[in-house]
Amino acid sequence: MTTRVERRTAVLREMRWWDIAPVLELERALFPEDAWSAGMFWSELADARHANATRWYTVAEDADGRVVGYAGLMAISGEGDVQTIAVAEDQWGTGLGTRLLQRLVDQAAAARCTELLLEVRVDNERAQRLYTRFGFESVGFRRNYYQPSGVDALVMRRPMTTDEESKEDDGR
Repeated sequence: MTTRVERRTAVLREMRWWDIAPVLELERALFPEDAWSAGMFWSELADARHANATRWYTVAEDADGRVVGYAGLMAISGEGDVQTIAVAEDQWGTGLGTRLLQRLVDQAAAARCTELLLEVRVDNERAQRLYTRFGFESVGFRRNYYQPSGVDALVMRRPMTTDEESKEDDGR
């Protein structure tokens, strides 16, 4: 008889300054060559605290309080940009990446974005499949985008649908 280990669903919440250390740990584990610095996260969170914020960051915590994922969005003048999204390897296949990306899409709708853009490493097929499921399409490349590794980025775009925009207009 096979015993199935059940994983509890991670809780999504707003990222706060005390999350930077565990987020950096996850960032370095997942993106060792291109990891963001602590200063980059501090800068992003500083913007998120303003009344006229243009950035929104979310973390995912497991039942033990461990940060197992995070995602960030920048939204300015009707254009959203997925700044980052990451899921701990032991959470791959649980739907957490989908939940994080949906959170960003919802936030973009709340910010009245008409489109979402993102860059993804050309060698990150797993992420590209997720983005394609969400309606993102390839629109170009950025050569040597990821530094210091020099890996190219695939630029992807997703128009926001009328339903997403009207859901936010109706307060739903």
